[in-house]
Amino acid sequence: MPRKLPFRVIHASGQDESYRASELNYHSPLTKGWQASRYCLYPQDIVLQLDQRCRLRKIQILSHQYLIATKIEFFVGDVPEDMSPNLENARYTRLGYVSLSDNEKTGFKARELKSVHVDAVGLYLKLNIHKNHINKYNIYNQVGIIAINVIGETLKGPSDFMDPEYYLDPDRKGQLDDLGLDTYNKPDYISPLDDLAFDMYQDPEIAGIIRKLEKKKQEAVLQERFDYAKRLKSAITELQKVGEKLGKYEVEKRQAVENEDYDKAKLKKVQMDEYRLQVYRDLNLADLLETTGSRHPQVIDLEPIRQATPPRLLELTPRSPIQRSPPRTPPPRTPYDERPLPALKSKETPRELPSTPPQRTSYDERPLPVKPPAVPDEEPEPAETAVGITGEPEPLTEKDLREASAAIDVFGEQLVSKAYSKTWSYREDALLAVYKQMQDLPATAPKDEAKSMMRASIFLVKKAIDDKVYAVFKAGLHLLKMILTEYVPKHKIPKQDTVWAVEKSMQNLLHKSGDTAVRNRDDAKNFVLEMARYPEVKPTNCVPHEAVKPMKNTVAPRLGQSRCEIVEMLYKDLGIKTNSGLNIDNMMQFCVAALGHHAGEVRDVSERIIKALYKEERQAVKDYLPADDDKTRKITLYRQLFEYFDKVDGKPSKADVRKQRSDEETKKQAEIEALQKQLQSLKDMASGKQPVDENLLKADKNKKKNEPPKKSKVINKKPAADDDDTSVYNMDNICIFCGERNESFTEEGLDLH
Repeated sequence: MPRKLPFRVIHASGQDESYRASELNYHSPLTKGWQASRYCLYPQDIVLQLDQRCRLRKIQILSHQYLIATKIEFFVGDVPEDMSPNLENARYTRLGYVSLSDNEKTGFKARELKSVHVDAVGLYLKLNIHKNHINKYNIYNQVGIIAINVIGETLKGPSDFMDPEYYLDPDRKGQLDDLGLDTYNKPDYISPLDDLAFDMYQDPEIAGIIRKLEKKKQEAVLQERFDYAKRLKSAITELQKVGEKLGKYEVEKRQAVENEDYDKAKLKKVQMDEYRLQVYRDLNLADLLETTGSRHPQVIDLEPIRQATPPRLLELTPRSPIQRSPPRTPPPRTPYDERPLPALKSKETPRELPSTPPQRTSYDERPLPVKPPAVPDEEPEPAETAVGITGEPEPLTEKDLREASAAIDVFGEQLVSKAYSKTWSYREDALLAVYKQMQDLPATAPKDEAKSMMRASIFLVKKAIDDKVYAVFKAGLHLLKMILTEYVPKHKIPKQDTVWAVEKSMQNLLHKSGDTAVRNRDDAKNFVLEMARYPEVKPTNCVPHEAVKPMKNTVAPRLGQSRCEIVEMLYKDLGIKTNSGLNIDNMMQFCVAALGHHAGEVRDVSERIIKALYKEERQAVKDYLPADDDKTRKITLYRQLFEYFDKVDGKPSKADVRKQRSDEETKKQAEIEALQKQLQSLKDMASGKQPVDENLLKADKNKKKNEPPKKSKVINKKPAADDDDTSVYNMDNICIFCGERNESFTEEGLDLH
């Protein structure tokens, strides 16, 4: 059966001093891998020597995330039988090549694992690595390989696997077992435990234990110890998760050591050791590996299961010692009939054994009482685990563990699990515990420790602000206030860390200001305003900067209204004249964006802010609005704004101008009607239809004297009469207003004139 083949690097055409080719000889989460020297010539060669002549079945390459080769060629090398096995005598055969992705789609964060299935025999494996993909991170044109894995079969001789006698020879039985227990059934089977991905992400100690358990499982299957095999399978699945987690801790510990953060490294080491021992105890690893002797506790497990068919059991009983070759297994059969029960059923079976004398009765009745006592048995679990870690809240899921890893490193999994609990009182207690820890931290503590604690607490504060329970929300605000007013000045936290804390919490506070509950909205808005006044926060101006970031038109109306009200409150409190972080640019950009919101309540608040700003900066406000013309004023919103601007500037509004124009038109129309009436009276007097009114004539004469004389546009051929009587009784062809005489001044002509 193919298996993982050991090898060592015996030649490399070049290497970086910090990433030597010898790194490829072993696999672990801490493997740094090989990198070519800077500005090297291509192609680069790497030669691997296997322990002995092998048949290669699979080759795996794990590439660097950004030092990526465009192509890798594979050659297998062998030495003729009549020559000494050394590198100079090797003869290579080309197997093919693989192309690697440029990794742009993943942002140069993921590593590409290439697996190639081959069928070749040899002692050497040569990799021909071509030039690199060009990207912004690979500034020295290097290539890198994190790990190489070779899977195949060891050849004892030229005809080992072709000769049927090899499988029948009892002397070679041990060699056959070394190749694997499934060789008879699956000659080409490759175990997942030999895959490169397994070793690269598993803790080495856990990986070794998993391989031992896998071998035990195969032996148990051949011996038909199926219950034991089932337990081993379950333990292997659990240990794979544990190994990945421990591998992650190991990487974090190494990073802490490189950063000279030895407190964190020590904490990680203790955390790893405790977690490892806890898992070993929970899985009863010593019993699984049978380190105390070949007790075979599961040998008897098969018999109660088969007890329903006694004849078959009688037939199997004499054969079982032969199948289980150790001679000391049969004598302790009676005590071991009872021993597997507590191993399988933990705490329940010791109480049930005395009450069930026959074995058949115990196995028949055991499934019935399992569920009823499950509820009381779950209650004492916190008390048992309380010796080390309080088990009151429910354990964290894998997703929560990854998300809260930074907080767990600082405050411990016990406290963080409370913060994630479904019970709101646990969440509140967690925040109070964080509050107390941060207050108790002495001022002489290392600055890095103080900063890491603050960052971890801000993570919990953000979670508390988004909490639906008001008590938890208030506890989060209380903790945040203590951090910004007491913790930051006490430990002299740098300004950039304070800005980071405010920016992170502001996002959740602004979102909370749109909550459905009125008290949640009011508390969030008031805390933002209060936070802007804190002595450690006010000089940074980060609260106004976060508040006036333009929002999208798709924001919920309640949230948009609260955002505008927060900006309005900050403007009234801080103003724009001083160095407050608010100016006409960011304020107007925010307000113009809010004016486009579909909700009227959002536009109303934005309109109030613009009106208040116009009293201070008049022309600057208009620069951000559309041009003041008739087309713009057709829009009600802008018409109201521009009319308010005109009122502030002391100009008559368009409505006042229209009213004044209307009054003038009405007055002019009244004068025209009076003049027409006077003209008609004069005409009647001239024709003798009514007696002459001297007062009317005097008024008309005075009017003519007061008016300046006008030149006639038409030349009068006849001189005008100077006699008053003529002007009274000979009014034909004369305009009574200007005194002009013209032959064309008939009734229609006078109207035109």
